Amino acid sequence: MNSKPLILVTNDDGITAPGIRMLIEIMNEVGDVIVVAPDSPQSAMGHAITINSTLHCHKIKVSDGPQKEFSCSGTPADCVKLAVREVLDRKPDLCVSGVNHGSNSSVNVIYSGTMSAAIEAGMEGIPAVGFSLLDYNWEADFSQIESFIKTITLQVLNQGLQKGIILNVNFPKLLEKEIKGIRVCRQANANWIEKFDKRQTPLGRDYYWLTGEFNNLDKGEDTDEWALENGFVSVVPVHYDLTAHHYIQELNKWDFNE
Repeated sequence: MNSKPLILVTNDDGITAPGIRMLIEIMNEVGDVIVVAPDSPQSAMGHAITINSTLHCHKIKVSDGPQKEFSCSGTPADCVKLAVREVLDRKPDLCVSGVNHGSNSSVNVIYSGTMSAAIEAGMEGIPAVGFSLLDYNWEADFSQIESFIKTITLQVLNQGLQKGIILNVNFPKLLEKEIKGIRVCRQANANWIEKFDKRQTPLGRDYYWLTGEFNNLDKGEDTDEWALENGFVSVVPVHYDLTAHHYIQELNKWDFNE
């Protein structure tokens, strides 16, 4: 019988990113750790999977510690699929993804490779959490959130998660002593107002850089955006069932079969 939980660690910033290296250290204190993560940055990859080319996955060692590490050429979702089907010899007790460099709150969850990896694990029936810090700097100070990550991880392991539920956890960019606590929230109603910076190559060919502004349309005080703006860690339970259950009854009034 295994005395320690088996924990799968992944991310979308790549296996050498500071966020995942810190997450591995924390998980080593909790259980037996297997890392399967992208060999290069895969931010904003969403739930993409690789179907038109081959995948490569090989064992490496990025840093000292008892963890086993595998570098994968695919997307974050690919990493979880490969881990479950090829790397692991048993189902993990937990999958943690991150820690992402930047926010995955509100609508960002749709585009997030970090959260898509966690959701893929949830689809496999594995309790999963995605962690993100609101700091895009590669030198971000992840030490300020270590205690919160460990607390949330232990709670998930002890309490369990309902099948299909995944936790989207975001941390404000604050010192540990400035963080007011952990707040369970709903996803804020927001969107991105995209802009394209149009430029030209020396040969006269047009190209574009995507830019934009985040637009929070939600004034509620029970949202992840409110929590983060007010110094709290936000925890949003999400699921992969995209059915708008509340609208089924209304659609059944339509005359589809005339």
